[in-house]
Amino acid sequence: MVIVDVVLETYDAVDFTAWPIAEPSSDHLLALSGQMSPAEVGTAMAVIFSYNHIPVVHAADMTVTHLEQHFAERKALIAPGGLRFRDTTTNVTVSPGCCFGLENWRDWWSVVDGRETWFGHDPTPSVTHDGQMIQLRQDDRDVPPSPPIEITRSELSNLLATAQQRLTGFLNLAQRWATATTPGVADRLVSTLDEHLMITARLPVVQPEAEF
Repeated sequence: MVIVDVVLETYDAVDFTAWPIAEPSSDHLLALSGQMSPAEVGTAMAVIFSYNHIPVVHAADMTVTHLEQHFAERKALIAPGGLRFRDTTTNVTVSPGCCFGLENWRDWWSVVDGRETWFGHDPTPSVTHDGQMIQLRQDDRDVPPSPPIEITRSELSNLLATAQQRLTGFLNLAQRWATATTPGVADRLVSTLDEHLMITARLPVVQPEAEF
């Protein structure tokens, strides 16, 4: 069985003290969902604030004007991470690559459409189309190489729908967190997350499967 996790890299939360956060995992990847603890949500928001250089000093007193000025200068909100695929039968994992952020997660729909897309590097996820099957590999330089994760286009589209559900669950928790922690900008912050990470927008229509 292949499952998908929406993961955020947590290196930017190291030594963070502005609000409570969770202990980092050994791989520094945090799975986002509607089942996260308050401390895990705090970790995710710490990463987002730090990675985008949003001031955390006196965050509880931040105003929408301050936030708007910051985003006007930055022009985008990005987040390190992406989608992690795991085959529970073979124990093979394909993790997101560097320089391909969570804001690009919808680019996986190009794979459903039969196209080739770059998904970052170190480690480098690679995609091969074999008829109706999609093979996902991690360029981890294992010798011998790990077997690929094999899924169909239809299965991948279902996994991407699951990824959206998990992101939406996280967004709901982020709303609660922001209401308590940054009340002056809660709605604007969450709407910005939704817009720039493309969370709740309608997913593409899956075209009938064809040979590639």
